[in-house]
Amino acid sequence: MPKKLKLSVPADFSFRHTVQSHGWYDLRPFELSAACDELHYVFRDPDSGQIASGRIRESGGKLTVSLTDEISAEGVKRDVRHILRLDDRIEDFYDLAAKDGVLAWAAANRAGRLLRSATVFEDLIKTLCTTNCSWALTKSMTNNLVSTLGEETSDGRRAFPTPSAMAGMNADFYRNEIRAGYRSPYFVELADAVAAGKIRTDEWLDPELPTSELRKQLKAIKGIGDYAADNMLKLLGRYDGLALDSWLRAQFYKKHNRGRKCPDKKIERHYAKYGDWKGLAIWCDMTEDWFTA
Repeated sequence: MPKKLKLSVPADFSFRHTVQSHGWYDLRPFELSAACDELHYVFRDPDSGQIASGRIRESGGKLTVSLTDEISAEGVKRDVRHILRLDDRIEDFYDLAAKDGVLAWAAANRAGRLLRSATVFEDLIKTLCTTNCSWALTKSMTNNLVSTLGEETSDGRRAFPTPSAMAGMNADFYRNEIRAGYRSPYFVELADAVAAGKIRTDEWLDPELPTSELRKQLKAIKGIGDYAADNMLKLLGRYDGLALDSWLRAQFYKKHNRGRKCPDKKIERHYAKYGDWKGLAIWCDMTEDWFTA
C-alpha cells in the first residue's frame, strides 16, 4: 500500500489557486487531474537517490500525499512545502490587494502563491525552455527531458533529470533528441556547473542574498535574460520585476489601455504602488480570468 503523509496548510492557502497559478502544472513531472483537485509529482530524496511518485490532495485544511514507493517522509514533506509555497509570507501583498478594486479578488481567494518545482535547478531548466518559443514547444522540450533522462518510478512516471544526468549528454543530444535548439549547449554548460558545484542553485533561496546580486548571478547564465531572470526571481520569492513578455503586454493593453499598445514605462507606473510586490500584482491582475471566467 502506498505511504500516506499529512501536512497542515496555512489559513491563507488555496490549493486550486496555487496549483493553477501558472503553467508549471502542465510540465512533467507535474500532472494535474481533470478536476484540478489532485496534483502528481515525482519526488527525489537528494541523499539516498530514492524516487517516488506522489499524489497530492487537499481537504479540510490538510494535504494528503500518497506515495508509490519508499522514500524519506521528511524529505517529501519539505518538498511539498517548497512546491506549494506553504511557508511563504504574503500577508503584505494581500493587504495591498484588498485595498485595490482590481486585485481584491486575489486577496479574497488567497491567490498569489506560484507553483514551483522541488529544486531550483529544475525551475531554471524549465525557465530556459520558456524563452523565445511557444508553450507547445516548452512542453515538448520538458517532456522529452523527463522521458529520456528521468528515472522511472514503480507506476511508470519519471522524475526530472538530475544535473549529473543532464551533464552526461552533449549538445548534439539536446539538439536531436530534446529538440532544444539554441539552448542545447546552454543545458550542457549549466548542468556541468551545477553537478560540479560551481553553481549552487539552492543557495539562491537564502532570503539574506540581495535581489540585485541574485539577479546578477541569474543573468550570468547563458540564455537567461531580463525576462527569464524576473520569472526565476518570482519562483525564488522576489517580486520586484514585472517579467514583461508579449503575452503580459497584450493582456495589459486589453485590460487597461483599451487594446492599444503603450510603452513599458506606462505598465511599470501602473504597478509602481505595489513596490516590491509589483511582479506578483501584474501576474494576478493578468490571470484573473483564469479563475473568474
